[in-house]
Amino acid sequence: MSHEEIMPFASEKDGRIPEFFKTIASREQTAIVAGFLERDGRRFYNSQLFVDPQGNQTIYRKTHLFLNEKDHFEPGDTGFKVVNYKGARFGLMVCFDWIFPESARTLAVMGADILCHSANLVLPFCQKAMITRSIENRVYTITSNRTGSEINKESKLTFTGMSQITDPSGNLIASANETEEILKVVDIDPTLARNKMVTGKNHILNDRRKEFYE
Repeated sequence: MSHEEIMPFASEKDGRIPEFFKTIASREQTAIVAGFLERDGRRFYNSQLFVDPQGNQTIYRKTHLFLNEKDHFEPGDTGFKVVNYKGARFGLMVCFDWIFPESARTLAVMGADILCHSANLVLPFCQKAMITRSIENRVYTITSNRTGSEINKESKLTFTGMSQITDPSGNLIASANETEEILKVVDIDPTLARNKMVTGKNHILNDRRKEFYE
């Protein structure tokens, strides 16, 4: 893959892809989180977009690059992002960010109730790990993953599917199989994610002893 191959699929932060999702968000009167290939001059980022019906947008650039992404993309420079919408706080993360527990923990410390995880997953571990991310941070997680395969010359990637939503106790409240493309709607209570008590005497964040984590 080359920058010339990437260029037709990329969009600037105020370009056609963000505008496309802004149009849908306005029409449906809902917020949307979506991954996209962001171009900034000659630099490319694996980015995630949050847009609301009023056209406000937040862009997060993926912090942890996976495998050959390191040959084509810049490491994200935005830091992690939390967006408020209708009384809920949405934390943004992309694909390989999942394997670093610091990603989810940072978003939880920033106040996220729901982790929005856009992904093109090829490793088989993530979905189970996101259950752990929910439990260890007491947050909802939404992993929206790609299905099918993509072939580029001699290279082939097969995506694991199995999109899912978990609650702060790690329960699966919606899920897909390896191949299906689906839309599911679930009701959640963001206040459950703000109760960080694991027991009557243990707070998942306040009980951390950071002086020993260096």
